[in-house]
Amino acid sequence: MRLQPKPRPVAEPEQLAALTRELARLTGEDPEKLRFGVAVSGGPDSVALLLLMHEIAAGRVAAATVDHGLRPEAAAEAEAVSCICGKVGIAHTTLFPAEPIHGSVQAAARAVRYALLEEWRAAQGIDYLLTAHHADDQAETLLMRLNRASGAAGLAGIRGRNGRILRPLLGWRRADLCAIVGAAGITAVDDPSNRDPRFDRARLRAALADAPWLDVEAVARSAALLGEADVALDWAADQMIAAWPDGDDPCVIRSGAWPDEIGWRILRRRLTALDVRCRPDQGQLLRSIDELRGGRKVSLGFVVIVPDRRDCQLWRIERAAPRRT
Repeated sequence: MRLQPKPRPVAEPEQLAALTRELARLTGEDPEKLRFGVAVSGGPDSVALLLLMHEIAAGRVAAATVDHGLRPEAAAEAEAVSCICGKVGIAHTTLFPAEPIHGSVQAAARAVRYALLEEWRAAQGIDYLLTAHHADDQAETLLMRLNRASGAAGLAGIRGRNGRILRPLLGWRRADLCAIVGAAGITAVDDPSNRDPRFDRARLRAALADAPWLDVEAVARSAALLGEADVALDWAADQMIAAWPDGDDPCVIRSGAWPDEIGWRILRRRLTALDVRCRPDQGQLLRSIDELRGGRKVSLGFVVIVPDRRDCQLWRIERAAPRRT
């Protein structure tokens, strides 16, 4: 990464105003009273977010880069990010995993990255962590999940807010962010994994490059609308549980003729309330509901769900018996 002598990004006032409004919408707070952390890999998306946040929240922004130790270039890239931050007066930290990454590399690296960033955010007293996911990422995510037969929850795509993590650029295009970085005189990192055909997202990105008919912004808006639908379905499941006479007892499920999209959410809520280690996926939950409606008990991890013999509309969750060794 090479920094040329143009210290400030070129961003239109309306772009900065739109980013401020989005931060206010996502947090429900006044952005001028908040401290923000930016996850910066050194790629054009995250560097653009860093520069934009420096414009609208100077003095209230810190940055962190995670070096997973998976590529020899990563150390130099983190140092380059630190150099950019130093020139504009932003505190920067490079974070390292305590142990080597194992298993599915991309999935494991992602889990470790978010854990390190959350630990850093909390230790620094930062209100929110920002990542640079944008409309093109959103479109790719939605299409990947369509290919995997995802339901409403999966098709909601990338959420604008997940706890203390904010993604305020979901309405921005990749090209706009690259233009901001270029105007600032910065040559961003080119991560080769973004073009590696071994990864699903890289293959899809290459295919979409030859699909001029795709309206990326419209697809991203569709994902946002699906996200609202997912929230509404969760709300409906909560309302249904609250209406039960024993709704505050996590071991009780009152079966009914719910639509499947409501049923599996109800079952998931009961299971996680009883034991956070029990996290079956949507397909497992739907199959379990079919078994329970047929009068058969179901074993899911650390618990067993048993239909009540006296009341077919009542299911009870019990701890599974310890396994013999």
